[in-house]
Amino acid sequence: MSRSTIGILVNGVTGRMGYRQHLVRSLLAIREQGGLLLRDGTRLWPEPFLVGRSETKLREIADRHGLTNWSTDLASALARPDVQIYFDAQVTSEREKALRAAIDAGKHIYTEKPLAGDLAAAVDLARRADAAGIKHGVVQDKLFLPGLRKLDRLVRSGFFGRILSIRGEFGYWVFEGDWQPAQRPSWNYRSADGGGITTDMFPHWHYVLEQIFGRVRTVTAHVTTHIDRRWDETGAEYQATADDAAYGIFELDDGIVAQINSSWAVRVHRDELVEFQVDGTQGSAVAGLRECRIQHRAATPRPVWNPDLPSTDDFRAGWQTVPDNEEFDNGFKAQWELFLRHVAEGAPYSWDLWAGARGVQLAEAGLRSAREGRRITLEELSR
Repeated sequence: MSRSTIGILVNGVTGRMGYRQHLVRSLLAIREQGGLLLRDGTRLWPEPFLVGRSETKLREIADRHGLTNWSTDLASALARPDVQIYFDAQVTSEREKALRAAIDAGKHIYTEKPLAGDLAAAVDLARRADAAGIKHGVVQDKLFLPGLRKLDRLVRSGFFGRILSIRGEFGYWVFEGDWQPAQRPSWNYRSADGGGITTDMFPHWHYVLEQIFGRVRTVTAHVTTHIDRRWDETGAEYQATADDAAYGIFELDDGIVAQINSSWAVRVHRDELVEFQVDGTQGSAVAGLRECRIQHRAATPRPVWNPDLPSTDDFRAGWQTVPDNEEFDNGFKAQWELFLRHVAEGAPYSWDLWAGARGVQLAEAGLRSAREGRRITLEELSR
């Protein structure tokens, strides 16, 4: 069986997401399975080229995994003819400039979100990529999670009847960093460095809502910084200037209303770190990262409000678990394989930079809604 190598610049590999999910659990995992089998029988072999700012960290990662290509010079790496794809998992503030350079170098683009710091820049990147004739995609990993795959299956089967509403809860307590280390890097909480939960999470909620339920038409949001003092990786106290909680109401096609709360200042009292409850005329579902439970109209109990007596109903017991019915691979790896097929075979691929730009549009509109105290309508983006 023949093998074809495809060179991939991985920028931001020293970060947690770039290293764990994209390098180890995606690209190296594809190599461990013998490469990606293409339609013509060829095995596509991803060859990562690591790029970053720390020579020490890059060398250590490369040595750990038997990789030989790494550099701190992005320009020279982009000039290599044996590199076909540029992937970006850097901090948001560094992404736009690097993506522009990669597009100018004629590389195919695959990138983490958000695509850019503002809508104008995101749209410009998408237009430049189209004009360059390159393949391009943005990570939309939550669509590939088992819980949301099951939820999508329910929608496509017509289980819900007419969908009425969606309620999402996401978040957990991120320690301030004084007496326990924070679970997230300090730049997340500084607006000057591109931090903020609205910029981070609204692009996620956009593609979940758009791809599974329908186009997002309007947003009404309230954002805030609940914890204004934190401690960085060196133990130094700093002022948290970025929002750490965002509360949004989204109106979708067909009158569907979605409410999603996102917070890094909330303690978890739910089965998973993110959960979506979908209610329809014929049934309801609660989906998390992995599990999904349903209650059909015919099996819905008839509770009666009476605060004077203790409730004897076990409401959770009335929900049925949705079976897997298939094997679910790592979501990041699954999307990497689809993008590689898109580049190598021209296979269909819908999660392009325009999808990423629409996510940036929602985040920008959410922040504007919070500033102005009103509902914002999302206009269709012009190509």
